[in-house]
Amino acid sequence: MNYQQERFLLLTLDPVHVGTGGNRLGRVDLSIVREPGTRLPKIPGTALHGAIRQYAAYRYESRRCAGAGQDTDENKRHCRDPKCPVCYTFGYINGQDGGQSGTVSIGDARILLFPVHSLAGPVWVTCPSVLAEFKIEATVSDDRIKSKVGQAHLNLGWLMLEKESSDFTLPTSVPPEIQSRAVLLSDKLFSQVVNSNLEVRTSVSIDPETGAAKDGALFTYEAIPRATLLWLEAVQDDYRNAFPQTDKKCKTGESLGETWRKPLDVVNAGLKLAEYLGIGGMGTRGFGRVRLVNGEVKS
Repeated sequence: MNYQQERFLLLTLDPVHVGTGGNRLGRVDLSIVREPGTRLPKIPGTALHGAIRQYAAYRYESRRCAGAGQDTDENKRHCRDPKCPVCYTFGYINGQDGGQSGTVSIGDARILLFPVHSLAGPVWVTCPSVLAEFKIEATVSDDRIKSKVGQAHLNLGWLMLEKESSDFTLPTSVPPEIQSRAVLLSDKLFSQVVNSNLEVRTSVSIDPETGAAKDGALFTYEAIPRATLLWLEAVQDDYRNAFPQTDKKCKTGESLGETWRKPLDVVNAGLKLAEYLGIGGMGTRGFGRVRLVNGEVKS
């Protein structure tokens, strides 16, 4: 079967800011992308796709295969080599025949467990609708919580809730240190708690002539905070079934350190570099790094 689905878990090592592309009047000037129905923050698949392709091209030592590949300079276009795993996985543009479509679809990265401060220390919150995506059934009262932490009452920022029980299940791929401090909220409260505990920073532009803060240039922006656990799904549809397997060597002959046997291996390799190179905006200001926790393959 050429169709394959893989689920990746990502842990944010820095705040992550993927903006909406404009200013607004409200809590912050530069807001982040959210799901329209739930108002939960996410990292769009469009932002992930471009970064993963770029990092996979770096890993394969074929930087020309990153990006859009539509440059007028022939040396800056995609190599379009049928033996290039990056072009095979993500597709390429060719002015003569239109190019070739990719063999993977990368979905949005959505919140699985979100870190919140409490008097008992940091806890990670989730809700039944999120766990349902992992085929885990869970229920909780609207005004209570289920918590792995021992306290009978627990505050989540500004909100104090009574503990109902500790009986709920998380995906096995969640790290044990997060599993032991997990809290189950109702769907009704989850979005409110998440949006109330996003990281908000304030910055100001510097006047190059004076070296001081520029008058009227103060702005605020929000981000998904450090230690958030997100998940995404990538679907491989290798209809050509001709993936050019690499035997632990880059295009230049240097050591790759691993064998790429299918397009999802290329995606996995690109995600690994996001731990160092980041996702989203403001990467030079300490934003964007995410660590690949692990993947679960489903046929």
